[in-house]
Amino acid sequence: MLKLDLRRPEARATIVTILSLAWPTIVEQVMQTAVQYIDTAMVGALGTHATAAVGATGTVGWLVISTISALGVGFLSYIARACGANDREAAQKAVSQAVLVVLTVGLLGTLLPLLLAEQIPVWMQVEESIRPLASTYFFILYLPMLPRSATAIFGTVLRAAGDTKTPMKAGLMVNGINIVLNFLLIYPSRQLSLFGLSIPLWGAGWGVVGAAVASAVAMTAGGVVITVALWRHPMVSPRGMGLRADKTILLPCLRIALPNMLQRFGTALGFVAFASMINSIGQVATAAHTIANTVESAFYIPGYGMQTAAATLAGNAYGAHDRKKMKELAEMFIPIEIGLMILSGGALFLLAPPLMGLFSKSAEVIALGAIVLRMVAVSEPFYGFSIIVEGMMMGVGKTRAPFLYNIIGMWCVRIVGTFVCTQMLGFGLVSAWACMIAHNMLVFVLYLITYARGTWNPLHQA
Repeated sequence: MLKLDLRRPEARATIVTILSLAWPTIVEQVMQTAVQYIDTAMVGALGTHATAAVGATGTVGWLVISTISALGVGFLSYIARACGANDREAAQKAVSQAVLVVLTVGLLGTLLPLLLAEQIPVWMQVEESIRPLASTYFFILYLPMLPRSATAIFGTVLRAAGDTKTPMKAGLMVNGINIVLNFLLIYPSRQLSLFGLSIPLWGAGWGVVGAAVASAVAMTAGGVVITVALWRHPMVSPRGMGLRADKTILLPCLRIALPNMLQRFGTALGFVAFASMINSIGQVATAAHTIANTVESAFYIPGYGMQTAAATLAGNAYGAHDRKKMKELAEMFIPIEIGLMILSGGALFLLAPPLMGLFSKSAEVIALGAIVLRMVAVSEPFYGFSIIVEGMMMGVGKTRAPFLYNIIGMWCVRIVGTFVCTQMLGFGLVSAWACMIAHNMLVFVLYLITYARGTWNPLHQA
């Protein structure tokens, strides 16, 4: 039975803790999404061809980044529990293993754009006229994989220690650099009108390539900053810990991370297949899908900001073996999350057409994108419930069930359904997004059953 009783001082204190952890992550993601909006709008001004070139390989990059980020989940659970038990040495040792993982996956990940940049647009069924530009964009954007791996994993490590402000500050810096470089690198030299004055503004005129260079430089700077911040952190700095593999820490972390990594890899691979089928429909569908995904991502921000706090606090409570706290966290997180997602879903439904209009001048693209956004807006509260339960399960190290739920939903519902609808029956983008919503609703039902049974909580029978 969910209840949110704010009359109790303990409940009010927990709410304050939840919000203090969640708001920096929400701000960080708002800024990331704002820059994504700006990138999409600035590239969109170059035409549908440019938008399609940028969006055509995006799911492949997301597959790589999300798989690397999943490795951080194992460290999140381990470090959050160590902090909950006030075991600083264990937390520092775990962070030293995270450094070793970042070096390994970052260097290996650098091989991806070097070896596969030309082939990925072909695999994604991108129209031949777009492939060279899409290939170049992918190569530049994903070349700095080492600093991007550091940002993903070290950011998770800091959040696990309760420090959500440092990743937020690093994210703000990255976004600022990206915006400035976008203005300078995408467009040619021009005159800027400001307060009646005409000011000459230098520009490289690189177009889509300029957008990729701007993002790559900004992300490299972010990786350096987040690494320095981790080394200076008073609780989880790995200084003096060495970089030799420690099986007693690395293996438990990897056992937790592996299901989440497989989940994200399998889900992201599903997104690749999903986007590939949409790309085969044509440029209008690709552009509408790319822009709608960008718009939709902003309205998930409250959910994922709360998920970070849920994972951290659930891990802390588990580390302290506080059964009452675990139950209280769920009773507070879920109503707050559902309320936030109802508000964001309502806003998305109302604002879908003007938001699409920010990124495209094509009436056909705007109309199609608005339809699918309004469809998905209705499912936001259900998705929010899934996000929170999954976050608490990640915090306590239960990652196998989320892996199964998401893979079943992705491949048995979304991909099979989209293949039947678009490739066999000849339906368009609307049918593909309907399959995506069905996937989300199935995952909601599975998480609801897990929550009702109490199996998400390892202390429920303690």
